[in-house]
Amino acid sequence: MKAVRSVVAASLVLWATAPAEAHHSFAAQYDASKPVTLKGTVTKVEWTNPHARFYIDVKDADGKLVNWNLEIASPNYLKRAGWSSTSLKQGDEVTVEGSMARSGANMANASTVTFADGTRVFARSAADNR
Repeated sequence: MKAVRSVVAASLVLWATAPAEAHHSFAAQYDASKPVTLKGTVTKVEWTNPHARFYIDVKDADGKLVNWNLEIASPNYLKRAGWSSTSLKQGDEVTVEGSMARSGANMANASTVTFADGTRVFARSAADNR
């Protein structure tokens, strides 16, 4: 019995000290009923977990550049879908379709990315696809 308690105690210690991965549900942050299409220039790419992100400058109705934060699937999913960490590069012209952030910020969850040459790629995992 003492050995079982030791194993359980050690397991709890390991579980409690494991880093927590910050993750959120799609519906908590994005609104699928608010689609958005953005055309702009890539300014930054973050190939990180739990979701990769990229940023684009988009001209608003007044011609002013507005930087948008776009969330895409995890790097692991993206690699399996044919992406690499260099698929998007600063300066690339892209058109992005996705869902707006609930907060109203210049942020969206990208579902597809279309490159200047017309190549269209999916940016959400099946679990995130709405």
